[in-house]
Amino acid sequence: MKNRLVILFLFITILFGCNNQPKSKQIITIATLKGPSAMGMIKLIDSLNQTVDKSIRVEILNEPIQVRKMVIDGTADFAILPTTMAAILFNRGVDYKLSAIPVWGTLYLFGTDTTITNWEMLRGKTINLMAKGMTPDVLFKNLLIKNGVNPNTDVRLDYRFPTHIDLANAVAAGQATLGVISEPLVSLVMERNSNVKAIFDLNAEWQKVMDMPIAQTAFLVKGQLIKTDKELVDKILKSYEYSTQWVNQNPDCAVELIVKYDILPSVEVARNSIPRSNLHFVRASSIQREIELYLNVFYQMNPDIVGGRLPDENFYQ
Repeated sequence: MKNRLVILFLFITILFGCNNQPKSKQIITIATLKGPSAMGMIKLIDSLNQTVDKSIRVEILNEPIQVRKMVIDGTADFAILPTTMAAILFNRGVDYKLSAIPVWGTLYLFGTDTTITNWEMLRGKTINLMAKGMTPDVLFKNLLIKNGVNPNTDVRLDYRFPTHIDLANAVAAGQATLGVISEPLVSLVMERNSNVKAIFDLNAEWQKVMDMPIAQTAFLVKGQLIKTDKELVDKILKSYEYSTQWVNQNPDCAVELIVKYDILPSVEVARNSIPRSNLHFVRASSIQREIELYLNVFYQMNPDIVGGRLPDENFYQ
């Protein structure tokens, strides 16, 4: 493994050396999200920053809606989005392919009520969620049902905090006892309030009942770029894969870069967040069935979450 990574590192150096320009000579843009997606990409981001050749750049954005806009208007050549949102765009005819799943479930039930040790103990509790009808909401409701808890009658689901940040701040301030939220906000909140703990890793809980991980985050590639410069696409994919492996194997070095590029505010938060972020870069072509099963869960509960129908095989690179 070590020799293979050394070879791949040299490969990346060649890819991003000053004499290597993409065939099209245009600026290639990778749009990623501030959080686990950028954390897994951090070695790639740093490698690009160290090169003289600036023909490939990474934009680190705060919200999926910002990346979605770049996909719709075609200004992103590569893009990170929730897999459900990627399915919606595909079903609307946007020409991007799903190339890989780099992040496998970052959602947690967390809060100050640490007496909870099983799903039955959620009965009668109030649980705060954001974005009713979206991925975290539907995923959590599905887990409640699979564990014998009726989301309509056995618990109280509260949507008064509209965003992940609003909900994270509410839990940190003691305004919400239980909430469903994603990394790295979980680690950020636990640093602010030592009484807050991660109660359920929803990816692990999903694995128990569904026998598959949460294919939460999609790495998309513009269809036209695949046609015109497949070699460049393959090199970017290999470089992102290497970067993710490097982060998992070298967390002490990775946290320094994560703070350097303002992905997270402190080394301690970054160190805690990496193992909870489930960073594993897997090519979509090798797990198409797993992705289809994942999207089908959302389709069955609310077809609109995936754009009204399941994507066909043309969705996958």
